[in-house]
Amino acid sequence: MTKKGSCLCGAVHFQIDGDFEQFFLCHCQHCQKDTGSAHAANLFSNTATLKWQKGEALVKTFCLPGTRHQRAFCTNCGSALPYLLSEFSMLVVPAGSLDDKVEIKPNAHLFMASRANWDDELEKVHKLDGLPGN
Repeated sequence: MTKKGSCLCGAVHFQIDGDFEQFFLCHCQHCQKDTGSAHAANLFSNTATLKWQKGEALVKTFCLPGTRHQRAFCTNCGSALPYLLSEFSMLVVPAGSLDDKVEIKPNAHLFMASRANWDDELEKVHKLDGLPGN
């Protein structure tokens, strides 16, 4: 299976060849800071390969000292991008960075003990197709 992805500004494009084995929604405090949201949504693969198609020089990886937490991002727009978690030989792909549909559903929520206090019963929140008033 081949999946394509890119950053928000379009300066970085990539291709993933292979399948994802896991899909986790991580609620740890590092992922909350990382995303500015309630959780990160990452796909994992031990077999897939990453090919940068455009803008590889704009990709920077940050590793949080003293932890296993890291993130790759576009230095133009800050969008989350794939990276190799070399300690485990595992490719980590932010689900939202893909331009193609994600075919698998999340396997689990992780680190629920540290989830955001407002991340509860979100399915009950009013849903809109666009901005309010549009």
